[in-house]
Amino acid sequence: MRLDEFKSLVAAEFGPGLKNATPANVREFLDRMQQEVFQSRLAERIVIDEPATTYEEVIKDFFTRILDAPPDEAVVALWTLALDLSFAAIEYQYAERFATLFHELDDV
Repeated sequence: MRLDEFKSLVAAEFGPGLKNATPANVREFLDRMQQEVFQSRLAERIVIDEPATTYEEVIKDFFTRILDAPPDEAVVALWTLALDLSFAAIEYQYAERFATLFHELDDV
């Protein structure tokens, strides 16, 4: 996907400045993006040849491959990864806050 196409998708999904982004709709967007990538490769044979045995090795391999990826592909992959991690952290913070609130209700 070209970067300008991706920017248009993001703007259509979340509005200018990501003003409509929430943990829920970010998750839906990222899931849809992943589904589109997977759907476009259905005709290709999938070969799982993962020599990495730890999470650290998987991460190192991902970032090594990103350095060799075409610039538009690398930007989209890194941006979506950063968006996913950032909004997952926000969702975690909300979950902690709500857990505290609901925990107080359990004590009543």
